[in-house]
Amino acid sequence: MNKKKIGLVGGGQMGEALIRGMIEAGLVAAENIMVAEPDENRCDSLRQTYGVHATIRGADLCKFASVLLLAVKPQIMQPVLEQYKPTLSEKHLLISIAAGVSLAAIEQVVGDRQPVIRVMPNTPALVLAGASALSPNGSVTKEDLQFGMEIFTAIGTCVQLPEHLLDAVTGLSGSGPGYVFTFIEAMIDGGVLAGIPRPVAEQLVLQTVYGSAKLAIESGEPAAVLKGKVTSPGGTTIAGLQVLEEAGLRGTVMAAVDRASRRSQELGS
Repeated sequence: MNKKKIGLVGGGQMGEALIRGMIEAGLVAAENIMVAEPDENRCDSLRQTYGVHATIRGADLCKFASVLLLAVKPQIMQPVLEQYKPTLSEKHLLISIAAGVSLAAIEQVVGDRQPVIRVMPNTPALVLAGASALSPNGSVTKEDLQFGMEIFTAIGTCVQLPEHLLDAVTGLSGSGPGYVFTFIEAMIDGGVLAGIPRPVAEQLVLQTVYGSAKLAIESGEPAAVLKGKVTSPGGTTIAGLQVLEEAGLRGTVMAAVDRASRRSQELGS
């Protein structure tokens, strides 16, 4: 178990997911985690649920922790950094999960000698099944980078990419749950159209999507190969796939990822 002391700036849903992931993975002990959260009721809830420390004072967090996880909304990142700057030192590692807030924007407030890692997680992190990508600035050590990877691996899977690709990650895995939920909803409606009661259709679809993803992960085979194994000549699956191809599903999904990526760039600028 790592002996580093971790501070979370923000105790919202994603902050709680990080707490849960680090503790359940045995990465950091609860007594080595502190949350700074302005809502005292939320502080009490996190203390009671996870056994972590909680405070409403940012200065307490900087004294306690060597790693600060910035789990705040992008629009308040600058004032939060301004608030913490007087008590920061270059020994603090900052890890930001604020979408669209660049390393340069953070460095503009805290300086370019401050170690900073920018991370793009997604909402399945709330159930410890997230997909995250991270990018460090030039002041991050190999040890700090490894620890950052371990934190986000504790809530799913994590990869390292150059920062200029994080907008593409936002369009792909960041926005991806929205695409998947839309597909799930459509499949359920398809089952209802075919005569299956909605609760049953929902149960079957959710397990089908979950099972398909689990099979792809555990088999390590490409999606095209797995698709081929369920597509018999002249069978039902190829008949359904023909409809999806005629409707342009592939091109539409690709365009959605591309458009979401470009929107992330627009918001970041």
